Amino acid sequence: MAGLLGKILPREKSFFKMFNQQAENVEAGAIAMVEMLEHFEDPAAGADKVESYEHIGDTITHNILRRLNQTFITPFDREDIHELASKIDDVIDLVDAAATRMVIYRIREVRPGVLDLAKTVRDATAQIVAAVRVIEKGDHILDYCIEINRLENLADRQCRDLIGCLFDQEKDPVQIIKWKEIIETLEFATDKCEDVANVIETVTLKNA
Repeated sequence: MAGLLGKILPREKSFFKMFNQQAENVEAGAIAMVEMLEHFEDPAAGADKVESYEHIGDTITHNILRRLNQTFITPFDREDIHELASKIDDVIDLVDAAATRMVIYRIREVRPGVLDLAKTVRDATAQIVAAVRVIEKGDHILDYCIEINRLENLADRQCRDLIGCLFDQEKDPVQIIKWKEIIETLEFATDKCEDVANVIETVTLKNA
């Protein structure tokens, strides 16, 4: 019956547009995080900019879930739509959390290597944008997912190296606690990017 209804009733296509908006907003937030670290003269202003993208992301995610509740025939499985929206939103939440911690913890100077980790997060979000743009057709989509996985592995190595240097070089235990949390939060954002890639792979395989 579901297959017959799918042929008779049009599938709601607006989800693809909203996912594009959501992914592009996450990338914009990650870019803002990189810019904040590159120009650290006013971290509060930089964090506010990142937070603005987090708020936009919440609105887009809410709109996706509301549309999901209102739609009878969806372009792919309902649980996958819900999962994809939630996982993409997780990424911007963590980018915002890292930026916010830098302000709350009164960070005055960016440690070497942290900018490189933030750039890895940014690059992973760019791959999310590329994958989401072709999710309807599936063109080369697994290539983007593979690249996200590679970037997540790179972030793991960067995180280990940064924390190792932190313990070697920093003598103040309070600073160690602050920076360890910031570094791990940024790395965790790439874990969430990998979660997004996994959902996209699932959707692609189900609809192949």
